[in-house]
Amino acid sequence: MKPEETEISKGRRDFLMKLSIGLGSLAAVAASIPVLGALFEPLLRQHQYAWRNVGKAADYKVGDAKLVKFQNADAKSWSGPTAYTAAWLRRDQGDTFIAFSANCTHLGCPVRWEQDAELFMCPCHGGVYYKDGTVAAGPPPKSLTQYQVRVKNGTIQVKTAPVPITDITA
Repeated sequence: MKPEETEISKGRRDFLMKLSIGLGSLAAVAASIPVLGALFEPLLRQHQYAWRNVGKAADYKVGDAKLVKFQNADAKSWSGPTAYTAAWLRRDQGDTFIAFSANCTHLGCPVRWEQDAELFMCPCHGGVYYKDGTVAAGPPPKSLTQYQVRVKNGTIQVKTAPVPITDITA
């Protein structure tokens, strides 16, 4: 081999090594963008809350509980039926209403209100909640999620948040 051929081979090898490192670094940066976005998105997200009309106060007697359906706060035009959620709304006394999520905190199964027993019951895994939403029995790890409720001009409104449901009583 001639000495000039080894210099050309070394130069080509250095160039290809730098090119490989550069392209590999570029690919690593491109792959990390979605990961970093997923990590920082919850910190940058604006929480959207919305008051939704769910009925007239005059339609409820003290102790009555009804399943009400309303649109989520972050519903999109293409969401279809998934833009809606439900809650159990009960009149406690006067214009005092209380609303609980219609989903069990164990696995999200629908709960039903048993008027005679004054209990919320989850038929899937045996979850039972007292009328104040606290766990009475079964596997649920925490109380039912409670919605903030107000009565405005005789209309009951529930404060909703984007899904997944967060504790919005504050």
